[in-house]
Amino acid sequence: MIRKMLTSALAAGCAAWLLAALLHFAFVQKYILLAEDYETGARVHFAGLAAPESSADAAEPAPAAAQEGTGDATISMPAEASEPPSTLTRNLWTAVFFGLVYVGYAIFLVAGFGLARIYGKVITAREGLLWGLAGYAVFQIVPAMGLAPELPGVPAADLGARQIWWWGTAISTAAALVLIGYVQRPAALGLAVILLAAPHVIGAPELEGFGGIVPPEAAAAFASRVLGMGLAVWLVMGWVAGYVWAKGADTPA
Repeated sequence: MIRKMLTSALAAGCAAWLLAALLHFAFVQKYILLAEDYETGARVHFAGLAAPESSADAAEPAPAAAQEGTGDATISMPAEASEPPSTLTRNLWTAVFFGLVYVGYAIFLVAGFGLARIYGKVITAREGLLWGLAGYAVFQIVPAMGLAPELPGVPAADLGARQIWWWGTAISTAAALVLIGYVQRPAALGLAVILLAAPHVIGAPELEGFGGIVPPEAAAAFASRVLGMGLAVWLVMGWVAGYVWAKGADTPA
């Protein structure tokens, strides 16, 4: 049993890892880099609407970028502070992060398979696909209804409060899906509705107003692509986990 769980988790986690990294570099990372340009002042929101003669003045809020290499020793930045990390190093650590995250998610997923087996449920690739969809709901789309994916430079509420709300939402959503999928009694269904609604009735931590230096169009495109990427990755992870789990059904534990 343990061997089957580990095999399924590693296979599904690695498949999700590769897909997530590919989709991130193809569709998401450019918005992060764009937001970092706005955060450092290399780009300025609405700067393109200025008159041509004033466009140089509009781009001035980037002292580090403008002063680097001017030869003015009194205001130049230290070389080690102004040099960005190499693209290779950044991409490598991004890929490592995805590997750790999605292998961890896959372990949670196959642990759920083990619990489902106690209830007499047979896990197949099709069932794994549904579990992947449930995982996407628990860890991404439902929490995103209160806390959307955010770019660098976007103001947000207190980090601790957001983490508490996020974990509470994920746990309550997971519990509600278990009640709906495995208990299926009227009282359980009523409790599931309460668990699904409670985090949103309480409300996610929010700022009193909106603001920031990143264009809202970029923030919206980033959030939609992150959520779309998450759906694809979770479905693939669930399908692979279910397929490998079913293939190992007759293998001795």
